[in-house]
Amino acid sequence: MRLRIVTPLCVVVDEDVGSVRAEDASGSFGIRPGHAPFLTALAVSIISWQARGVERFCAVRGGVLTVIGGTIAVAARDAVAGDDLATLDAQVLTRFQTDADDERMEHIETMRVQMHAIRQMISRLGQGADRGQFR
Repeated sequence: MRLRIVTPLCVVVDEDVGSVRAEDASGSFGIRPGHAPFLTALAVSIISWQARGVERFCAVRGGVLTVIGGTIAVAARDAVAGDDLATLDAQVLTRFQTDADDERMEHIETMRVQMHAIRQMISRLGQGADRGQFR
C-alpha cells in the first residue's frame, strides 16, 4: 500500500507501508492491504504506520483520509512526521489542539459580531416600518 500525507504547503509522507492506524470521531481504526474503499474526517491525532519493520508516526491537525485501491491519501491542514511518539504527542498535538481551540474562539467571536450586526439591521428596519417608510 502507498501512504501519502499532504498539507496545503507540502508532501509530508509518501512511502510504501504495510499497515496504518488513524483516528476519526468514532475512534481508532486500522487499514491493511485489501481494505475496502473508505472516506473519513480525521480528528487532531497521530497516524501511525509500519514500513520496512519500523513504526513511524505523523501528527495531523484534522483532515480527510481516503482509501482507494492500494493508496491511502490524507489531506491535512497541518502535519508533522517523526519517529518519536512522545515528542509528537506532548508537543505537536498540544500545539494543534491549542490552534484548533483558538480558531473555535475566533469563530465564536465572529459569529457574535455578525449577530450584533443583524440585530442592528432588524432594529432599524423595524423603526422604518413603524414610520411607514417601507410600504
